[in-house]
Order: sequence, then structure tokens, then C-alpha cells
Amino acid sequence: MDIQYLLALQDFRSSIGDALTPFMEFVSSFAVDYLILVPIFLYWWWDKRKGLYTLVSYYFCMLLTPLTKLTACVYRPWIRDSRILPAGDAIRTATGYSFPSGHTSTAGPLAGGTAVTLWGSKRTRWLSVLFAFFVFLTAFSRNYLGVHTPQDVFVAICLSVLSLILTAKLIDYLVRNPEKEDWFLLGGFLVCWAGILYITVKSYPVDMSAEGKLIVDPQKMMNDGYGDIGKVIGFIIARFVEKRWIRFQPLKKDWKSLIVCLLGLIPVVLLKTFLSPVMTAWLGSHWGKLLFSVIFTFFYIALFPLVLKLAGRWQK
Repeated sequence: MDIQYLLALQDFRSSIGDALTPFMEFVSSFAVDYLILVPIFLYWWWDKRKGLYTLVSYYFCMLLTPLTKLTACVYRPWIRDSRILPAGDAIRTATGYSFPSGHTSTAGPLAGGTAVTLWGSKRTRWLSVLFAFFVFLTAFSRNYLGVHTPQDVFVAICLSVLSLILTAKLIDYLVRNPEKEDWFLLGGFLVCWAGILYITVKSYPVDMSAEGKLIVDPQKMMNDGYGDIGKVIGFIIARFVEKRWIRFQPLKKDWKSLIVCLLGLIPVVLLKTFLSPVMTAWLGSHWGKLLFSVIFTFFYIALFPLVLKLAGRWQK
């Protein structure tokens, strides 16, 4: 039934001349490339704790999703059924195994967490609805483009909801017991490295094509896992540093501080665009992606907040 659904969407795409394909590609691309700028900005400028809520939910998903993907090892729809023809450039950007959808489990906590934090004010409730809608739009875009089945996106949404709930409970607990946070950070650090060890040494399918070539190269499938878990490692290190020595607070909400925070997003985009290929060329796809993720996350969780702290002193 899942393949029939994708074929029906494929027929619809053809009937309208792929008119919606560029939009669906944009939605998918925005979810994994730029959506994270929203909670980063909220963390810097609006409300540190609420920004952390969304970001920590995201890191939960970044740990759960690759471990699930690399355990299930479900092939992409077009490998399972040659009638599936992914739309546009989707087949190139659809890396890793299929189950669950990484794009959806990225949009889920980032847009979903933002929706939760914005719901508290009547002035921002309309934005909350838009962000919640974006989660389901991202999920549908993955089906529409032919790169994920309904099961893939459904489980990704479930992981997102689980991450949002666990994060809310964790933050509430740490507000009451702040002295326990270091133990959680240490435990998370050890779990991350156990996850890296697991995805490195576990066995993977090695199905061959009729020509005697690997249908799916497990080494390539592991790339996203290293990168995603590296984000969690980077957060743990950065959070410890920020909590222990930086302890920044968002600046006064005026135009100057708004401009400072918006300017801070520029190096975030530049790091993501230019540093990642340098690191992978230097250290290889696995460790290069992991180290990039650590540096990238450390920048927006700890390094730029140090700039904000210094700017706050100047502001006074």
C-alpha cells in the first residue's frame, strides 16, 4: 500500500507537469539547511531557556534517528520498487537509509519545538500554527518527492513528539535539580560514543545487483549517523562550557541587539556551507562530518553567546 501511495503521488506529479516539485524541494531543503536558524535566534535573543528547549529536542532526535536508521537498514523506495522515480534532485539529496525520515525528524523538533514555545503568547500563536503546519508539510514533501514512504515520515513524527516530551520533562527536572545537569551531560556524552561504536561495528546488508555491485554501500549510509551524533557531542561540550564559564543572558530587546543576533546567523550559514566540505576532505566522510558537527554546534551554543555576553557588558 505504501508503494501504491507513492505511485499515486507520482502520477499526480506527472499530470501537473511537476509544477509543485520545486516548492516541495524547497520545503525539504529549508527543513535541514535553514530551519535551525530559528531556534538559534530564539536562544540568542528572545528566551535562552525556550531556545534550549527546541534545540535539545532536536539533539534527542539527532541521536534517535540515526540509531534507528542504521539498525533497521530499510532501503529507499526506488530500490524496493523500480517503478518509483524520485522527483527533481531529491534522489541526490536523499542520503542514508529510508526509515525513518531524517528531514521529518529534523523539522519535527525544530519547527514543533518552536511552535510549542510560541504558543504561550496570543501575539505569536499564529506563528505557532505555521510552524506546526511546516512539520507536516515537510513530511508530505518527502512522500511527494518519492524518497520516503508514509511509514518513514510517521515514525519520524513520533520520534519528534517523543523528543519534545522527554525534553520538557528533562528541563523541568533540571530546573528543580540544577546540580544534576553535569551528570546528564556526562551520561549523554558516553551514550553518544557508545552510539558511534555501535554504528561502526554492527553488520549491514550487503545485497548485490545483477552486475555484482553493492546496491547500497553501508559506509556511505553511516555518514549521516556520524554527523548527527556529532551534533549531540558538540552540544554537550558547548553546554558544559557555556554553563560553567560563559553564562550569557539574551541582550535587551532593542534594535541594536536584534541586528547583532541577526548578523551572528551569517557565520552559522557560512560554517555550514564552507567548513563541512573542508572537514570531510581532510578527515574523510565519517570523522570529518563528526568534527564539523562538533565545531558547528559549539559555535552557536557557546562561542557566539560569549560575544553576546561581552556585548551585554558594553550595552550596560
